[in-house]
Amino acid sequence: MPLSIGIDIGGTNLRAARISATGEILKRVSEKSAPDPELVLGRIADMVRLLDTPDVKAIGVGVPGRVDARRGAVLSGGYVNLASVALAQRLEDMTGKPVVIDNDCNMALAAEMALGAGRGHGNIVMFTIGTGIGGAVAQDRRITRGSATAGQLGHITVDVNGEVCACGRRGCVETTSSGTALGRHIARAGLGAEISVDQLFAHDAAGDIQARDILDAWARPLRAAIDTAVAVLAPDLVLLGGGLGRAAHAALGRAPAMAPWYQCQVEAAQLGDDAGVIGAGLQALAAEPHAGTVAPLAQSGHVRRAVLVNGIPASGKSTVSRGVADRMGWPLLALDTIKNPFLEVLGGGDRLFNRTLGRASYQAIWSVVGEAPAGTTVIVDAWFGFQPREVLEDHLRKAGVEQTVEIWCHAPGEVLAERYGARLDQRPAGHPGAAYIPELIELAKRAEPLRRGPLFDVDTTKPIDFDAITAWLRSVMAGVA
Repeated sequence: MPLSIGIDIGGTNLRAARISATGEILKRVSEKSAPDPELVLGRIADMVRLLDTPDVKAIGVGVPGRVDARRGAVLSGGYVNLASVALAQRLEDMTGKPVVIDNDCNMALAAEMALGAGRGHGNIVMFTIGTGIGGAVAQDRRITRGSATAGQLGHITVDVNGEVCACGRRGCVETTSSGTALGRHIARAGLGAEISVDQLFAHDAAGDIQARDILDAWARPLRAAIDTAVAVLAPDLVLLGGGLGRAAHAALGRAPAMAPWYQCQVEAAQLGDDAGVIGAGLQALAAEPHAGTVAPLAQSGHVRRAVLVNGIPASGKSTVSRGVADRMGWPLLALDTIKNPFLEVLGGGDRLFNRTLGRASYQAIWSVVGEAPAGTTVIVDAWFGFQPREVLEDHLRKAGVEQTVEIWCHAPGEVLAERYGARLDQRPAGHPGAAYIPELIELAKRAEPLRRGPLFDVDTTKPIDFDAITAWLRSVMAGVA
């Protein structure tokens, strides 16, 4: 019987489990989450290594935020924003197994349909109540995705003059009825932050008007959002999941649906924290691997152009390169992509050998560019400071590259050290080991961009704004014939 690994990424915890074809959890592990996507990816890789066996055929990952499941691309996120990480591709490269990614609520709904409260129902709407509010929709027992990211139920508007939401609009139900919003209701009432939702229910049962007002303020906008979803989608079941799903279901008891047109059964989800990993595992076994990138943009004119994604090791340049390549459809040539197969076949070597192979790989990249058709734009991922500037200029001249732009990736040395250390066991023999970390920290203090042509600066400790990068690329290259 084939097995899978299901992974559920949360703001507080990362959960993973080996899953049977029937949804049984055979082994589970967990790690703490982190805001740095590179650290999250490293911890996920560690969990996968603990769970992987020859019987594991695929990996599924539930990701918070907007996900284009067909392309295997994360478009946006919250506390854990993986939009800057080519998550599916990098996990596939690490494991050699197909990886399916989807929004975490879609994964949870898949599990509830298979094993939980959604069994026997065909058309389901699910709200997950936690730090924020997620959503998922199933019609005829198939997850509805629309053009890419349908099901963002946390962004149903319940007050056009309300709080500003992370999505940029006002009055989304996430701003009134999430766990974060409940904390705001409690604070505004002057109660201590330590009061729990269970204590609120206990105070309400004892006749505490203040507790009742807080629960009303939390539940009534959620009821409005549920009524809207029922009006639009006509489900036969609404599920409330997430860490506060059961509490939200109880709070709705004092905010019943009033309009006769919008009546629908509302239930608490049954699988709790296991829903995400079970759903991810089942979806991995059921789905095809992600479909790949969008079709490339037409190449402009007759000149060869290069996007130089520059930065020292662990600066995040590979993440940026892959993100740009996914969105622009331009070929990507990376120094490690050329070098690593030789290290694997040859069995590694010392530092001098690694540097020599790096120079040869650098030359190979520009030889490939020189053979590309006129009008090609390539993305080159490398630390361009490891050789003298005149070496690059000679390669560009021989390759016939007539325009370059630069994306400079950087982070503080301490961050680079942590990232580099977390990936030591993922690199082929021949790459510098832990002894290189102090040198890396010093390099971060003096490293500079090339400043050869237009420059875009990327601080990779922050969420990477790929929309801004791609808009800039189109702008600076627009006039090239």
